[in-house]
Amino acid sequence: MNNFNIVACLILLGFQAAIVLAEFNYGEALDKTFMFLEAQRSGKLPFDQCVKWRGDSGLKDGALQGVDLVGGYYDAGDHVKFGLPMAFSVTMLAWGTIEYRKEITNLNQMGHTLWAIRWGTDYFIKAHTQPNVLWGQVGDGDSDHYCWERAEDMTTPRTAYKLDEAHPGSDLAGETASALAAAAIAFKPYNSSYSELLLVHAKQLFSFADKFRGLYDDSIQCAKQFYTSSGYSDELLWAATWLFRATGEEHYLKYVVDNAVYMGGTGWAVKEFSWDNKYAGVQILLSKVLMEQKGGAYISTLKQYQAKADYFACACLQKNDGYNVHLTPGGLMYVHEWNNLQYASAASFLLAVYSDYLSAANAKLTCPDGQIQPHEVLNFAKSQADYILGKNPKSMSYLVGYGPKYPTHVHHRGASIASISVLPSMVSCVQGFEAWYRSPEADPNVIYGALVGGPDQNDGFNDDRSSYEQTEPTLSGSAPLVGLFAKLESLSRNKGPYHKRPTTEQPSQNYHHQTSVPSTKSPGVPPVRFLHSITNTWNVGKTTYYRHKVVIKNTSEKPITDLKLVLEDLSGNLWGLSPTPVKNTYELPPWLKVLNPGSDCSFVYIQEGPQAKVSVLSYQ
Repeated sequence: MNNFNIVACLILLGFQAAIVLAEFNYGEALDKTFMFLEAQRSGKLPFDQCVKWRGDSGLKDGALQGVDLVGGYYDAGDHVKFGLPMAFSVTMLAWGTIEYRKEITNLNQMGHTLWAIRWGTDYFIKAHTQPNVLWGQVGDGDSDHYCWERAEDMTTPRTAYKLDEAHPGSDLAGETASALAAAAIAFKPYNSSYSELLLVHAKQLFSFADKFRGLYDDSIQCAKQFYTSSGYSDELLWAATWLFRATGEEHYLKYVVDNAVYMGGTGWAVKEFSWDNKYAGVQILLSKVLMEQKGGAYISTLKQYQAKADYFACACLQKNDGYNVHLTPGGLMYVHEWNNLQYASAASFLLAVYSDYLSAANAKLTCPDGQIQPHEVLNFAKSQADYILGKNPKSMSYLVGYGPKYPTHVHHRGASIASISVLPSMVSCVQGFEAWYRSPEADPNVIYGALVGGPDQNDGFNDDRSSYEQTEPTLSGSAPLVGLFAKLESLSRNKGPYHKRPTTEQPSQNYHHQTSVPSTKSPGVPPVRFLHSITNTWNVGKTTYYRHKVVIKNTSEKPITDLKLVLEDLSGNLWGLSPTPVKNTYELPPWLKVLNPGSDCSFVYIQEGPQAKVSVLSYQ
């Protein structure tokens, strides 16, 4: 902890003059991004689901094929589980966790982050039923798009599609391997056995992807019109790079060097980073290997990779001798007409990471139009985040639920139809279109944290459900924001409190637009905040133990008495709380009957693996 504080201070001092005073609360934006990820969950929802207008769905996915494919994430405003963008999203969540672990932990968001990753990786493990078999999709876009209905009411076919030796998909299998390898790194400090399991699947999937080559949408042809793959070479390089980072095994690094030319790693100079094109990600990850002087005999090829990483960054910053990424008049990166913000969010995260790599190596970005300091790279990434949150010609936040003005007619089935808790009767395909899709009213359920497609190339925006290019949110657009917002919040000098996600968020009963998330001081919501940290670790044989400290802070203006807490997934010893007769339920110790306003107390527990989940059962 002391080393981290020193490093953090140095970072803040180094950037203090360069970073403009934060105009936005990135912590709040991060919190709401997690709520969108919850809204996209498929399967049996946990009891502590915050997005209460969602219910269980897709509980028979895979049953017709005799495989359990329950879980995972819905892709966007529909209910197809497309494997390629889902895997990319999990890779981005894991990468953000790896790079910004301390920042996320300081925001008390590590639990939410790991669960968001695991909701995807648990599904991928289910889908990887044999070493050379991967179930890559559930549902098909054609039949799904004929219906406008809630996930809980789905009547469309839930056909599952697989890849195998006779029907390969190197791009999808490679991306899934990348997601599992990156997730293995993210989970390693918290659950080493799960991390090892993820690596087993990642290695098998990479071997499958490399040995049996082909495009996934040639094998799963119904995916072609929705997520067409431009090639699989980038995913093979991407997976090998992540496996090298996860394992340190040199043969993975040798793979990306030996195939650098053949697979385009050192040939492709790109201006896009997305679910389809991973070259810039590969090039920046390998630049880190080079700058950390871990390239060994491969330095010459790694320098070629870095040259292409620099091309991407220079093009984004408009310093590439005219070969630049197009910017709108308001300053937004504009890459594609459909759902452009997903490309801006992914590129911004990548630039923030590259800025850190350059800074750590005391290096500069060398562009055709001059040398660029690392903080300038980060400032550009920040400009894109700020555009998303409202610093744009429309003065509109394109992150739903953030700020005073944001889209209220989102192209999303669940958001646009009344919740099953409000309208228990089934909403059919046709009824959904007639009564809800075409309704001029605002969404009955605010889908907090959804990053919509965003404005056109002239900064114009049409807040209309039928304008799916602009108002549909995607998983792959939101996932990179977790790391980006965590980074920006850590550098922000605006450290005021922000509204945490409500633990009892309910759908709007009168179908009117809600202007903000209910405050944590709302009736029925416990006015306490938990600050979780790991204060020590040690090994006993091959087992790693962690000393967890949880601070309970009274954030209200009134004293709290008779506070009872529920601790789940607690396997070790605990000090500082008293057990009650009810299983997994604890209360404050006898000498601490009252928790006064602004005061706090703490408890400690020791166990192997991830942190326990703490929630409030009751209080007075």
